[in-house]
Amino acid sequence: METRTPITIEAAINAPVEKVWQYWSEPAHITKWTFAASDWHAPYAENDLKTDGKFKTRMEAKDGSMGFDFEGIYSNVEEYKLIEYGLGDGRQVKITFEETDGITKVIETFDPENQNPIEMQRDGWQSILDNFKKYTEEN
Repeated sequence: METRTPITIEAAINAPVEKVWQYWSEPAHITKWTFAASDWHAPYAENDLKTDGKFKTRMEAKDGSMGFDFEGIYSNVEEYKLIEYGLGDGRQVKITFEETDGITKVIETFDPENQNPIEMQRDGWQSILDNFKKYTEEN
């Protein structure tokens, strides 16, 4: 199997880390931002944010034409600082949270999958992170 270099994306959110963490981790918030395009939505989310805890978010096209479950198991959780998890296919994801003067930088590094081009994956994950930034800053 081809080994691909991990992809890193980031966003600076104009909010304190406590709010960013809450909006990132609570299912009531997750369903409001976890999609890459406006014609998609996340009708369901569950999240047990602790080491060895599980999460699952349902992502679907609004027209019902397609959808999938995004799920995994947390390998490391440090409140307000770090989230690491593994996806069902073995890929690893690391997210760091760094607050400076009320601005929280969220940096995500993830192993790409082998089906889609790197640019497409980076753009999709960045779009979701941008949705998160917009939702968190506006609510």
